[in-house]
Amino acid sequence: MKALVLGAGVSGHTAAMYLKRFLGKDHSVTVMTPNKKWNWIPSNIWVGVGKMTPDQVTFDLKTVYDKHNIEYVTAKATEIYPEGLNGSKPFVKGTSTAPEAMGTDVTVEYDYLINATGPKLNFSATPGLGPEHGQTVSVCTFDHAHHANEDLKRMIAEMKAGAKKTFVIGTGHGTCTCQGAGFEYVFNLAFELKEAGVRDKAKIIYITNESELGDFGVGELHILHQGFITSSKLFAESLFAEKNIDWITEVHVKKIENKTIYYEGMDGIEQTLPFDFSMLIPPFSGVGLKAFDKSGEDITSELFTPNGFMKVDGKYDPIPYEEWCSTDWPKTYQTKYYNIFSIGIAFAPPHAISKPLKNPNGFMIAPAPPRTGMPSAIMGRVVAQSIADMIKSNSKTPTQRASMAYLGAACVASAGMSPLSGLAASITMYPIVPNFKKYPGYGRDFKYTTGEVGLAGHWIKQILHYMFMYKAKGLPFWWIIPE
Repeated sequence: MKALVLGAGVSGHTAAMYLKRFLGKDHSVTVMTPNKKWNWIPSNIWVGVGKMTPDQVTFDLKTVYDKHNIEYVTAKATEIYPEGLNGSKPFVKGTSTAPEAMGTDVTVEYDYLINATGPKLNFSATPGLGPEHGQTVSVCTFDHAHHANEDLKRMIAEMKAGAKKTFVIGTGHGTCTCQGAGFEYVFNLAFELKEAGVRDKAKIIYITNESELGDFGVGELHILHQGFITSSKLFAESLFAEKNIDWITEVHVKKIENKTIYYEGMDGIEQTLPFDFSMLIPPFSGVGLKAFDKSGEDITSELFTPNGFMKVDGKYDPIPYEEWCSTDWPKTYQTKYYNIFSIGIAFAPPHAISKPLKNPNGFMIAPAPPRTGMPSAIMGRVVAQSIADMIKSNSKTPTQRASMAYLGAACVASAGMSPLSGLAASITMYPIVPNFKKYPGYGRDFKYTTGEVGLAGHWIKQILHYMFMYKAKGLPFWWIIPE
């Protein structure tokens, strides 16, 4: 049997490594990805403020895959033929990104397929957004983060010469996810400006589509902090106030022109925010995969939602917010085809976790559900185990489950990197999708939903960086390190 994994991010790479470990030499595993390097994205924050280099957060995929006998195809997947074509086996078509074959067509057959392509960074959703065709920087890739740091260094040099600067950090659209990246970057920025002796010359503003600070796209979050139940709103606001960072919530960024952010809030009134340096996270969409049946007819809408994410075993019927339930969420990540799965950001969530809002002008201001980091890696391992079990037992039924309504998550959000004065907020949450029937009132179990801030969190964050780099490189006993 041949298992094909599309994408080599956290979820895809994890799935591929476990698939090979579970299946051994009797079956083949292939990874198709346009990327040559694996990137531990959480540490891009530190690249973006000059505390790490791109080489410290990446490694060459081919070296690892060659070592573990995983076939590596350097190509961007574009089309899926889940029924084959004219009697052929199921296959995926793509376009090569290898220098020696750039732009040529690539076709890879499969028996089992995992779509882990991750997101398209949809900078074009907001005119003027992004480092390539816009006026803002990004930390979404290691290259983006490197250039963000170059811009930051220029800002600091000008501030040391006496200039005052305005920094705006946050989300660049009303439907963004990954608010955690903006949260981490704004505090690391404040820390670095203080270290450089120019904090007094900087005005820092955090702008977000969250209904309140600390929402993070997971709805109203309450945590056990120092023995007391407190809201993530109060937890976050205390941090922002302590570091003298202003904030604007419930915002849809419409466009960026002439170093000015144009945005609307829930009142629908357009406002402007000038800046000298801005790091805004873009909204995510699917990568644009198409699907075709055995006769060549387009069936993309059967496998994908309109924004390009793949439908799995979730409940996608449109229902009112008040009727949303934790049981709506996918459990096995199997699609309508028994041999196709989708994990990480590539799968379509059935609905948001935070309540979606729309302002009078029709702009959605609704954080999308986070599907990164720890949950993505767990999905990768669980789906790999299901596929291995299905192959070995000649079954079409997945054996493992990993619903976000039953998964917990741990997040260590850096607020400054230093061995003696560093800081991080350590937050655990269970479950990710609140279950108000099981946990009335707050939707989560306080035994596992906690938050603390301190130097210890920074050390944990740094240790995790090296642990996960070690695991991803497939070094001896890599599988012992938990996701």
